[in-house]
Amino acid sequence: MTSKPIHAPERNFPVRDGALHIGGMSVAHLAERVGSTPFYAYDRALLRERVAYLRQVLPPEIELHYSVKANPMPAVVQAMASLVDGFDVASGGELKIALDTPMQPADISFAGPGKSSSELRRAVAAGVLVHVESAREAQLLIDIGAQLGIRPRVSLRINPDFELKSSGMKMGGGAKPFGIDAEQAPALLATLAQQGIEVEGLQIFSGSQSLSADAIIAAQSQCFGLAMRLAQEAALTLRSLNIGGGFGIPYFPGDAHLDLAPIGVHLAQCLPRMHALLPTLRVVIELGRYLVGEAGMYVTRVVDRKVSRGQVFLVVDGGLHHHLAASGNFGQVIRKNYPVAMASASRDAEREVVTVVGPLCTPLDVLAAQMALPPAQVGDLIVVFQSGAYGLSASPTAFLGHPAPVEVLV
Repeated sequence: MTSKPIHAPERNFPVRDGALHIGGMSVAHLAERVGSTPFYAYDRALLRERVAYLRQVLPPEIELHYSVKANPMPAVVQAMASLVDGFDVASGGELKIALDTPMQPADISFAGPGKSSSELRRAVAAGVLVHVESAREAQLLIDIGAQLGIRPRVSLRINPDFELKSSGMKMGGGAKPFGIDAEQAPALLATLAQQGIEVEGLQIFSGSQSLSADAIIAAQSQCFGLAMRLAQEAALTLRSLNIGGGFGIPYFPGDAHLDLAPIGVHLAQCLPRMHALLPTLRVVIELGRYLVGEAGMYVTRVVDRKVSRGQVFLVVDGGLHHHLAASGNFGQVIRKNYPVAMASASRDAEREVVTVVGPLCTPLDVLAAQMALPPAQVGDLIVVFQSGAYGLSASPTAFLGHPAPVEVLV
């Protein structure tokens, strides 16, 4: 018996009568309703609760946008359309999903460093806001606008000269494929003005997946300062400023939940100063993982239990082909376990140390390594938490030809 590594408390999914629940039903009941394993399940009540919490903590003037790449499942995007103020998409496929919802095209923005001419034509025709990421892209938009007789809606994505400290993924500072370097932005703004293209706003995205309120506050302050400087240098009437998000969620042992309260206080102090200088400005916080990540779980079934030289392996019917991030092969340098539990055992039950592996013929197919879980048998359900973001759509589903999992919103 080995002590269990401590993750941040799993607080979203209740255990009742020894059974884990989601959406008001036990996971075992949901598995029968779905009809097969593995599957992803997302809880719509948790989506509503997360947005409501943000509305409560952040100033009311802040607009909340959902970054569709975090989870592009159409039903999830449909649900988010009634909760947030806008969408951000990063491909033509995501644009189609967003346009199929009640969200107005005027409240959709399109980011990404390699947009094709076809994607830009669709964006201009739809009337969405395009975050321009290069001089080439700016010229393409000018040409497409002339061909279609539609003035493109344009924002500049800026690669700032700073980064979000303590972040899982740094998107700004240094040489990056994303956006226009801050020092190059004034020249491009002047070129666009000469071509009669009005730049509506700026997107300044410096990093993601931070659990440090102080780091996020510092990055937001730098975003505001850079935006004001660029607006003054280019005599730009900014209507929107997208400062990204960077709000992280806990995944691994030792992670703590992000404290939003000081971030809300800081924004409430900054906004009056920003509006005094830029009275038409709308400030957008764009979030993906923070909105949906903790609302989802991945459910897989034990198909074999084996002991190899004293180590217990639980072989399940899902794995890295469905959940690459949980396997540790999506950005981790040193593999760490996502929070994992059994669906049908008390959290206070006696435990044994096991390794949960998938069905794929590769040693990379590990969902939990040396984790203390209640004893499991063939047929039991294993749940991977924190699976609402960058799960199925970020995984190599064609690898080794296994069937794709079902996704459900409950």
